[in-house]
Amino acid sequence: TGLPFSEAVRVGNMLYLSGQLGTDASLKVAPGGIAAETRQAMENIRAVLERHGSSLDHVVKCTVMMADMREWPAMNAVYITFFPHHLPARSALGANGLALGARLEIECLAIIP
Repeated sequence: TGLPFSEAVRVGNMLYLSGQLGTDASLKVAPGGIAAETRQAMENIRAVLERHGSSLDHVVKCTVMMADMREWPAMNAVYITFFPHHLPARSALGANGLALGARLEIECLAIIP
């Protein structure tokens, strides 16, 4: 896609994912606010994991960067639906100036079973 980074890098059985925005294949941010962006970002993460032989069930850590921490409850409501069997460790922080005007970016670490 011409972006200056890898979508994921494998080191041993660890998979380090680059941050994912809530964008579609044309890099348009999902309309509908933080819930829609969170859902799309997590679907993007799921797709990257599956392309590299892992899954959401094997995510061990996520970092969530948000443009507005007041949207935390709405983000969490969607985020937790992607982890029905376990909740990975997580950090979250407020971020100014996310790419493409996005409301959030999520990066994850996962194992490859």
